[in-house]
Amino acid sequence: MSQQHEIIVEAQRWIEKAENDFRNAEYVLTMPEKCPFDTVTYHCHQCVEKYLKAVLTFRSISFPKTHDLVVLLNRLTEKEEIKILIQRIQPLNRYSIEARYPGDWEPIDAEEARSAFETAKSVRNTLRTLMEKVLE
Repeated sequence: MSQQHEIIVEAQRWIEKAENDFRNAEYVLTMPEKCPFDTVTYHCHQCVEKYLKAVLTFRSISFPKTHDLVVLLNRLTEKEEIKILIQRIQPLNRYSIEARYPGDWEPIDAEEARSAFETAKSVRNTLRTLMEKVLE
């Protein structure tokens, strides 16, 4: 197996996990009652994180073990221009912790969860266009 093939396979593994997070967020948002908005936002964060790691993997750009979307995006934009605003994804960072653990956090409501989902959807679409070969 060639190194390029191995890189593509690893990127596809990240994409598969990202898509699972995306589908989870999308489906849970359809719950008519007692929707766990915190888990929706967590999956939105995870979707974006895993797509960023997929692109970094595909581009052979090393990245640290982190959940910080801004750090990951900065690693990517060091090498190429991407039309994802840091200000747009930075709010998702809070969900990597606050959505998973009890604490003195502001509650996450339906509007915030839907906004997080729309951000994840937009970033997902942008990053997918960078990896057409992986998605074939």
